[in-house]
Amino acid sequence: MPDFRPLAVTLASAAIVAAPAAAADYDVTAPLNVSAGHSLAGCPFGASDDFASAYDGAEVEPQIAVNPLAPNEILGAAQQDRWPDGGARGLTSWFSENGALSWARLPDVPWSACQGGPVRFERVTDPWVSYDGGGNAYFIGQPIDSADLGISGVSITSFDRASEAWRPPQLLIEDVGDRGVINDKISVTGDPTRPGYAYATWIRTDYPNAGRQSAIADFHSFAYRGLPMFSRTTDGGLTWSTPVPMRESNAYFQGNQIAVLPDGTLLNTAAVLFRGAGIQPNEQGVFMTVLRSRDAGRTWSGPVKVAPLGTINTYNPDDGYPLRVGDYLPDITVDMDSGAAYIVWSDAQGGDVNHVVITRSTDGGRHWSTPRPVSDPDVESFNHAVAVTDSGSVAVLYYDIRNNTAAPGLPTDVWLTHSENGGRSFEGDDHLYGPFDFMLAPESAGRGPFVGDYMGLEKTTGEDLVAFYAVAVAESDADVFSQLATK
Repeated sequence: MPDFRPLAVTLASAAIVAAPAAAADYDVTAPLNVSAGHSLAGCPFGASDDFASAYDGAEVEPQIAVNPLAPNEILGAAQQDRWPDGGARGLTSWFSENGALSWARLPDVPWSACQGGPVRFERVTDPWVSYDGGGNAYFIGQPIDSADLGISGVSITSFDRASEAWRPPQLLIEDVGDRGVINDKISVTGDPTRPGYAYATWIRTDYPNAGRQSAIADFHSFAYRGLPMFSRTTDGGLTWSTPVPMRESNAYFQGNQIAVLPDGTLLNTAAVLFRGAGIQPNEQGVFMTVLRSRDAGRTWSGPVKVAPLGTINTYNPDDGYPLRVGDYLPDITVDMDSGAAYIVWSDAQGGDVNHVVITRSTDGGRHWSTPRPVSDPDVESFNHAVAVTDSGSVAVLYYDIRNNTAAPGLPTDVWLTHSENGGRSFEGDDHLYGPFDFMLAPESAGRGPFVGDYMGLEKTTGEDLVAFYAVAVAESDADVFSQLATK
């Protein structure tokens, strides 16, 4: 990766020190602010009737990826300058060449008008980064025109090591939302078993008539669905296949994310939020699912039911105000030695609050264990991420509000825990950050304060982990932090 040392943020500049953990099992560094000081403020694009400006300098929804051929090379990305009603002015990316001891900002990719992209894309959202087994780096984003999603697209770029820059993004798909067709919740996965292969996936709301009938009839269609879309590259990101649905059925597949097993089998996990059955939407058949492909995405199995989905609304217990957090959206990882796959999400499991749960498959994603709590089932927890170390230790990052009191604000902490028995039980909690007041986070237009639907956690080498997460640092402001955890 290129050397942008003048832009670097170093570990020595960290100003926040994590509080000691009661039962720490990792040695954790002080949180390092990766994103502070950057903004696209002054960009004239993106204003709506309700909001004239974005939150200057607010970075949310971070993702991270580690180069398997050079684990000290790490990529991170996040939304830049979040809008109150959705999306951001741009997407910012960073890299580290020393295992996350310091970070440097990469030049902007022209995703949106604010970053030199097409003027019709006034905003962009949903960043995701990944490496394949050959060390090729990928960066995906969702350019949009506004929070109303009149236009929604999916664009993707890969890193050109010859020029030491991201290639111009390729637009995989673009739809007009007033026909009821919208693209959302994107991700990209580099294949660790096939150098040069990577897979992009997202949800595309659609129906068989595809907007050719009438607005009234179309939006009452019993066949309205959220298609799990798929596109792949086999040449390191130079070209991408025409996007196609993995499955066409009257079901709504949200939060699609692909993981790859050691034998090359692809597992796409998603939350099925409803299925068409004469009343739309039909809230029956709500469950976590996996689709399997044994031919690098050419064909896919039917949905494997992982577990019923019991996620409920997340709120501030002091006043009932909603929180917009990562809850039913899954995160998936694979132990590349044993082949075990793990999925985490936030679920109430019939109780009063959501808490992070985990399930495991040891037979290629065909069957899954009963989800077990990762965190205290009586304490609201969310914003989960999962990774597996070389020894098979399963690590989970999550936020919770265990330190909340009746005082104003919502004290929230970021934690790291781990399991040495395949997710059957978890040992201790290492405190990463906090408490911070979640209510100070950028507002999401009545849906509550927001720092992202996704966070990042990846293995670097051996038992070492790198966490990449966003927290509120001031009123309507959020920054991205990285942190190392070693055993």
